[in-house]
Amino acid sequence: MNRVPMTVEGEKSLREELAHLKSVERPKVIGAIAEAREHGDLKENAEYHAAREQQGFIEGRIRELEHKLSLAQVVDVTAIDHTGKVIFGTTVELINLDTEATVSYKIVGDDEANIKAGKISVNSPIARALIGKEEGEIAAVDTPGGLIEYEISEVQHI
Repeated sequence: MNRVPMTVEGEKSLREELAHLKSVERPKVIGAIAEAREHGDLKENAEYHAAREQQGFIEGRIRELEHKLSLAQVVDVTAIDHTGKVIFGTTVELINLDTEATVSYKIVGDDEANIKAGKISVNSPIARALIGKEEGEIAAVDTPGGLIEYEISEVQHI
């Protein structure tokens, strides 16, 4: 199976969510099911059906998280020598050559991506255009609005 790249922070976040689901949410929904069973006829018991549905969602998410973590290839970018090259896990400072605006993105795994937090997926068009380039190079990103060129002003291993 294919390994799933993930930062140290991303793995920690998924492990915390998994622990919360197993130790808090799962017991809570099991209790709700037991309580709903006490109310009698299960065919017309809305609380029972809602709790069973919630249990299905929780169990599905637990399986999904366990699967992702089993395939995780955790990359600690702070342990990799800084060469100025854009790789998975680095934070990249970019200058838009048309507008002179600067932006900063951290290249992360798909599950960690959050554009508002400045984290972009390694599979996004901008990350694919940046990977392998070095500080000072120009990266052309094909967007729905047209081609945008960015100069890579800094690559950080943080």
